[in-house]
Amino acid sequence: MNKVFYISLLFLSLLFLQVFILNNILLLGFVNPYLYVAFAIFYPLKKERYLFLFLSFLLGISVDFFSNSGGMHAFSLLFIAYIRLFFVRIIFKKTEQDYLLFNLFQEPFGKVFNYVIILIVIHHFILFSLANFSTQNISNVLINTLYSSIFTAVLFFIGSYIFRRKK
Repeated sequence: MNKVFYISLLFLSLLFLQVFILNNILLLGFVNPYLYVAFAIFYPLKKERYLFLFLSFLLGISVDFFSNSGGMHAFSLLFIAYIRLFFVRIIFKKTEQDYLLFNLFQEPFGKVFNYVIILIVIHHFILFSLANFSTQNISNVLINTLYSSIFTAVLFFIGSYIFRRKK
């Protein structure tokens, strides 16, 4: 599949899925999945980094626009998009020369699981910290981060298993 078409389809499908379906799911009154972080996880490493950061910001600000949340999603997604390469180097032991051949689905599941969980938890912690913007509610931030991260990770791994391209 053409990479530009793949990235455009990923961007638009995650935006519409988040805005029209997932934003309306609220389990137990506070658990909400934020599956749009999959954009930062699935975006190819070998592509232009500035374009990736711009598209991450654009996706985040679009979710903010439809959620009326004032930039929290844009900052959270942009932050994990920026630090993603650090975790690729640490977890997968990859260098810049390896980025051209890097495929998340060809890596061991344990490493992929750690990578995805770390990015999701960081994203959710930043998101809920900005939403509460107080240290008095740190327990609410941690509880929301924990449960929403679990729900998002479950949906991420189910979705990636279903939509994985067979070779």
